[in-house]
Amino acid sequence: QVQLEESGGGLVQPGGSLRLSCAASGSLFSINAMGWYRQAPGKQRELVADITTGGRINYADSAKGRFTISRDNAKNTVYLQMNSLKPEDTAVYYCNVDGLSRWGRPYEYWGQGTQVTVSS
Repeated sequence: QVQLEESGGGLVQPGGSLRLSCAASGSLFSINAMGWYRQAPGKQRELVADITTGGRINYADSAKGRFTISRDNAKNTVYLQMNSLKPEDTAVYYCNVDGLSRWGRPYEYWGQGTQVTVSS
């Protein structure tokens, strides 16, 4: 069974920083990408950033210039460094991994979420 273990969320003041980590384990076979999504109260889940195994990166416009995504492919771990945090960054952040099984079947898995709260 695939598991995604997230850590690093918490309470921070505006302008502060947090670093999220997500380690994937289990029958992943061939990972295409890992990334971070977030969901604020009353809003739909949205992409924050993702990164492919080959290193291609996508950021949400709201994250550009403030957040940095990185990964350790050998450890199947993805990180999100969040700087200059704003109250509107407050949300539950979810780790995501997608790829192909050994039978060529696409898969997608989600972490349980970690709370990020930005407040003075």
